[in-house]
Amino acid sequence: MVLPIIADINRTTTSNGNPPSEPFKIFVGYDSREDLAFEVCRHSILKRSSIPVEVIPIRQPDLLRDGLYWRDRGPTESTEFSFTRFLTPYLAGFSGWAMFVDCDVLYTADIRELTDLIDNQYAVMCVKHEYAPKESTKMDGAVQTVYPRKNWSSMVLYNCGHPKNRVLTPELVSSQTGAYLHRFMWLEDEEIGEVPFVWNYLVGHNHVDERDREGTFPKAIHYTEGGPWFEAWKDCEFGEMWVEEMEEYLKERRKTFVAAPLDV
Repeated sequence: MVLPIIADINRTTTSNGNPPSEPFKIFVGYDSREDLAFEVCRHSILKRSSIPVEVIPIRQPDLLRDGLYWRDRGPTESTEFSFTRFLTPYLAGFSGWAMFVDCDVLYTADIRELTDLIDNQYAVMCVKHEYAPKESTKMDGAVQTVYPRKNWSSMVLYNCGHPKNRVLTPELVSSQTGAYLHRFMWLEDEEIGEVPFVWNYLVGHNHVDERDREGTFPKAIHYTEGGPWFEAWKDCEFGEMWVEEMEEYLKERRKTFVAAPLDV
């Protein structure tokens, strides 16, 4: 089982609605085919964070075992966390703010910059993409589906204590339709806040404007159609940045294994 990792950096104030002593919870969708993508995503968050954060994988087998999720996987679910992502407020105890993000994301900036954008008037905040993929498949041959508000749910800041989010129980998430969940149909439009696209930069869809590089360069690179951990996508845009982060993560992991004392 992958355990949550906490970056313990002392701060006297937070911008995420949580007590200063509590880390900001980041729930990352975990898929068994993309273990390395998850580890690199986690590494990129912890490496750059200047606030305490707790990175928690959402693993479908654990939720099934614990009776927190029980729906059968459908043909349009390209990942193991297609629906379990919506348990984020429940898993956070319906308290404070927390974030969900897909595992195929590389962070290039301090997560504090994102939490500074939090606005308590909203139930959720996300990048409001207008995204219609051209490809019929994604990643390792998974079916590419098209629907309104596509990719809005791939990175969400949840106001977990908001009354409207209390409907996101195991019972509802295990039974409601994909349209209801991915389109945030439990919310009114004005309850959905917006953050800049650089916090969920879709490779192949969004673009860096050289006239405004600082404002358009991605702070979170989302390899939504497939990343360099898949052979077919090894040469994708920003792929070299992911590979560099992966190599750094693997180097640090080897050092940890070498330094760890042996049990006698």
